[in-house]
Formats: sequence, C-alpha cells, structure tokens
Amino acid sequence: MEFKEIATVAGKPGLYKILKPSRSGVILESMDEKKGKLVVGASHRVSILSEISIYTMNEEGATSLEEVMKTIEKEFDGDLGLTTSADPDELKAFLKHVLPDYDESRVYSSDIKKLVSWYNILRKYSPESLQDSSSKDESISEEKDENTED
Repeated sequence: MEFKEIATVAGKPGLYKILKPSRSGVILESMDEKKGKLVVGASHRVSILSEISIYTMNEEGATSLEEVMKTIEKEFDGDLGLTTSADPDELKAFLKHVLPDYDESRVYSSDIKKLVSWYNILRKYSPESLQDSSSKDESISEEKDENTED
C-alpha cells in the first residue's frame, strides 16, 4: 500500500485505506483490527497522506509526511521510545531529531502526536509503505534472483 492509498478524516481517529469512490463520496476502511467501513462525502474533510507535509524552515517550506515517516523508519526501525501520551518536550525533541529544520512555531505537539500515532498504525498494518523505494527494488530483485536460481 502506498501513501496515496491512505487517508485521514478530520474529527475521526486513525487512518483509513481508500477502497473506491461511490455516488455520494468515497468508501474507506479503517486500518485497525475492526476493518470498519465508512462512506465519506463532501461534508467530511478527507486528507490523503501523500498530500500532507510538515512545515520546515528550509527553502521549500515543508517536507512531505512520507519522507518524514520513511526517515523515522530508517532511524528507529519501529522502536520510537515514546508514545502519543509523551511529554510535549519529548515529542518536540523527537521531531527535532528526525527533522532538524521543522518550524517549531507552526508544528504543534498535537501534530507530533498524530505523526507518532500514524507511524505506529502504518508500522503495524502497512509496513511496506514505510520502506524506501530503493530498498523495495532491492528486495524485489533479490526475490527474482532466488526464483531464477535452479
């Protein structure tokens, strides 16, 4: 699953897999054990993860959420050492470690809590989305090599 196939809905916790469009909106499936389905229409604010970014102080002004998540995966490999209930200073220190040039005046503790929560959901239900495309290519070529050796 890729970041463009995962959404978040304002006012609802967690992440959702985009299933298909319907006449009245989009059908989503929660990324948890329940796998509950939800139809969201024009009245809901839905954001696709590939379109979300984090404010930075660099020239671009923002870094994509996907890039930040993949950096977290590379750096911590699933063991963040903190939870969403962590102290705001711990959360800020964590993001400062991962994204040193993030804009501290525009990125709030609640945003970092969402980042940690979403990372944990992706790590559990869609770990392949956190892999770099280069490491995905390597694992695919390794599988091909294993299949061709006789």
